[in-house]
Amino acid sequence: MNGELLGRIGSPADVKALDPAELPQLCADIRSTLVTYGKAHGGHIGSNLGVVELTVALHRVFDSPRDRIVFDVSHQSYVHKMLTGRAQAYLDPDRYDEVTGFTNPEESEHDQFVLGHTGTSISLACGLAKTRDMMGDLNGGSGIGNVIAVIGDGSLSSAIAFEGLNNAAEQGGNLIIIVNDNEMSIAEDFGGMYGPLARLRESGGTAEPNLFHAFGLDYRYVEDGNNVAALVEVLEQVKDIDHPIVLHVHTLKGLGLDAEDAAAGLVEGRCEANHWQDPLSAADRLPGARKYYGEMAMRALEERFATEPGLVVISPATPGSNGITRAFRERAGAHYVDTGIAEEHAVAFASGIAKAGGRPALATSATFFQRTYDQLQQELALNRTPATLLVFGAGISDADNTHSGAFDIAMMSNIPNLVCLAPTSGEEFLRMLAWSTSAENHDPVVIRVPGDMILDGEREGHYPAFRADECPESFTFIGQRSDLPTPPAPDCPWNRYRISHLGSEVALIGLGDAYRIAEQVAAELTWDPKNPIDATLIDPRRYDALDYRTLDAIAAGHRIVVTIEDGQLDGGWGEKITAYYASLPSLSRDRQTHYRATITPQHVLNFGADKEFTDRVPMERLHDRYDLAPGRIVDRIRTALASGR
Repeated sequence: MNGELLGRIGSPADVKALDPAELPQLCADIRSTLVTYGKAHGGHIGSNLGVVELTVALHRVFDSPRDRIVFDVSHQSYVHKMLTGRAQAYLDPDRYDEVTGFTNPEESEHDQFVLGHTGTSISLACGLAKTRDMMGDLNGGSGIGNVIAVIGDGSLSSAIAFEGLNNAAEQGGNLIIIVNDNEMSIAEDFGGMYGPLARLRESGGTAEPNLFHAFGLDYRYVEDGNNVAALVEVLEQVKDIDHPIVLHVHTLKGLGLDAEDAAAGLVEGRCEANHWQDPLSAADRLPGARKYYGEMAMRALEERFATEPGLVVISPATPGSNGITRAFRERAGAHYVDTGIAEEHAVAFASGIAKAGGRPALATSATFFQRTYDQLQQELALNRTPATLLVFGAGISDADNTHSGAFDIAMMSNIPNLVCLAPTSGEEFLRMLAWSTSAENHDPVVIRVPGDMILDGEREGHYPAFRADECPESFTFIGQRSDLPTPPAPDCPWNRYRISHLGSEVALIGLGDAYRIAEQVAAELTWDPKNPIDATLIDPRRYDALDYRTLDAIAAGHRIVVTIEDGQLDGGWGEKITAYYASLPSLSRDRQTHYRATITPQHVLNFGADKEFTDRVPMERLHDRYDLAPGRIVDRIRTALASGR
């Protein structure tokens, strides 16, 4: 029966109690459970299939949670969760959503950190070991025994991993660094260090140069990382070691995928598809916005490769999820660069390309751009180099708490010299991309790739009704004022807001994906038979700077201005509009006289996300929580109107 032995494992103590001869059967149970779970639920199945034996051996030898195991990225922690009291979350379909896809101390004392980004395990382990050593010996006051970092699946290409190795060698003391070498990252491994790693594998761990020896670290190699007995033996040998050691373990990613998985394109070994497995029931679904608009962007750029040698697409190890297909990569040749899991390097690399006269387009997730904040500000914006950043997965989402895109607006829109654009259609996305990667643009540009709300609308045949490129002149009452600041990047074609519909009383400004919400709110206000309101509908398209002239214009004739954004309100875009209107009474007397003739004091309603981490909360619930459901927004507008504000 599938999972029969696994079902009896309630804690690591149960793993220790098994007869050694039972360990292969436990591994077989875990592997078959993972395959079944992957078909029904999806997840990071390939990497977990590769570390089944390693994880069983870790819990056989070490004493978690006294011995601290830190899983890098932690997407390969499913087996660890099964062995630490959470097996039923993988065995029982009714409980599949009980646990996250990453380690989480709220779930179990055996999980050390909430981790979903890469390369940090060695640094975190160094910190745990440092405190243990400062507070006493291995069995002393900290309550911490052995400290083990499990890194791999391409994570070693992340710069912080090398910073951790450097610190570990200097710090000394008990620290076991397990490098899970499955010869893959998310896609293939990229970077100069992978040649020496391959030679270490080929030589049984004896080849030089050995990059771990170069750091001054002890080193051992395990050829068969999917042999549980061999792993138990070597882990027993290094347990309680008195100095840092790297245990280089060669495993096979996706080991155990069956014929049904192979039919879906997932196979053992060096297969990009097996990194993330969608449920087999999702095979016939239309592609989501990330892949749809990503492929659209790559087609547009590819058409220019033959005549523009400096046009380069950059991906820090996450190509497939963003529509950068394997076929495109092969055709692109030198026009495509995978930097490995090295987002900071990718941004600085893009700045260098742009400085030399090239036109780079760097594509990755909003949650991964967070890792690049210093490079965005220093190497890119401070130097004003015209690189294009394609931000995928931006906005409020039902993702886990390590992969939320809700913070990108507040993060990026407050960096000087960084032009931030939010298209509301595929057509406009391509126009923005064409401009930002052309010689006409002289600044770094962020383009928030449209999300599923925009794509769903386009698939339904819906496009923004008004196609003008800026506010109509008939609506610009104060268009000639000279006292308004010149916007940064004055040559940007998207400095002015687009008025999709000109109404009165209420002005709705919806940014990017949230423009679709603004449209729905406008429709509900119009449809009300008792008190229909013909609201003005505005698509701002740019969120790092305000269109003061249009904001002034809508102030005269609208009692309420509503901003809607699918990101964090604190520090976000809508608050800037509120602050602008709030500043009007502080103007000089001469300017106040001018304003009295043209501007009505505004009541501004801001809608967006709270400042919080969310963990796999359905979108409908998030929209209700943040009052982003169209009906909730309509209710608040009518309440504000009724109160006379």
